Amino acid sequence: MTTELDDLRAEARAWVEANFPKQLAGRAPVIGQRDPDDTEAFEIWKQRLCAKGWGVPTWPAEYGGGGLSPAQARVVREEIRRAGGWNPIGWSMGVRMFGPTLLEYGTEAQKQRHIPPIARGELRWCQGYSEPGAGSDLASLQTRAEDRGAHFLVNGQKIWTSGAQYADWCFCLVRTDTTKKHEGISFLMIDMRSPGIEVRPIRLISGSSPFCETFFTDVKVPKENLLGPLNGGWTVGKRLLQYERQRSEDAPARPGEGRPLNQVAAEAVGLDASGRLADPDLRRRLTEHLMDKKLLRLTMDRAAAESKGAGPSAATSILKNVSSVVNQTRAELLLEIYGSGGLGWEGESFSAEALANTREWLSGKASTIYAGSYEIQNNIIAKRILGLPDPVGAAG
Repeated sequence: MTTELDDLRAEARAWVEANFPKQLAGRAPVIGQRDPDDTEAFEIWKQRLCAKGWGVPTWPAEYGGGGLSPAQARVVREEIRRAGGWNPIGWSMGVRMFGPTLLEYGTEAQKQRHIPPIARGELRWCQGYSEPGAGSDLASLQTRAEDRGAHFLVNGQKIWTSGAQYADWCFCLVRTDTTKKHEGISFLMIDMRSPGIEVRPIRLISGSSPFCETFFTDVKVPKENLLGPLNGGWTVGKRLLQYERQRSEDAPARPGEGRPLNQVAAEAVGLDASGRLADPDLRRRLTEHLMDKKLLRLTMDRAAAESKGAGPSAATSILKNVSSVVNQTRAELLLEIYGSGGLGWEGESFSAEALANTREWLSGKASTIYAGSYEIQNNIIAKRILGLPDPVGAAG
């Protein structure tokens, strides 16, 4: 296996050297941002990587994936990063969440239709789960899908639909049986160009609008767009959430990640006579954060090794909670390190890195709420991992 991986590494290094646009080196877009000057090169890189199958390296080759093992995929990822590159589709909902779920539960016809466009980075997907009256208690959802023979007729509202204003398709939980709670939910794939769909972006405190309200009014959805069994959507939907909560190695860069955090602190705060960070309290908290970040990385590696390629487990709830806190702590520390220079919203007197972190600091507050709140993850950890009694009303 070692020889095989060495051969793959040599192949990947040569391929990346020949195909990764040099102007993009070290310029991985920060979450929610991309330099307009990089657009053409970004598209070229995406097309080349997807044509190779390495945008989704572990997916089956017959659907446009790379057909690699997790160990092989890591080698490819390492060589891309060595060149200063990244996976341009690795953080999309189609790749992170819906695609793996479809590979598990979809019919062959559904896989043939939907997986290749995801693998090529051609289509965007959004998630239709939460509703105004069904957030943490997701199984209370009321968006209705009525059986009308050849199609379902969908009526209702979803909220916090990330990227709905750009999406081509929506994977959506709907109610197909009003007499049961969990057992009355089905999982539909809905074409966002269908008549009767209205999307309204929600402007957040961070200044961006990644979330939306989505309204469905007499939307016709063909029966072949049902994923999994009728009224069996809760099982499919929970599995997708495990993929969503899984911490991906293809996550976009965060503000300031191009430099070690202790280096940023040293430049901003200064060093004492012994070469240590001058502020002892900040030094202690920064050290604790870097240790937590390293422990998270090791836990991710352990969870991946223990899964043996079987996909995510309940451990994703641990990773989701810990990574949310680690990222929030990082933004808080950067804000403190920058001092008054870290409180800007716009203007030339603030660095681009600091301005980006202000938005990250604000938007990151939602990370302990979306994809299942911090408290719900603790319930899942208690129930699925520790074997404690099921909390009354707990989801998952």
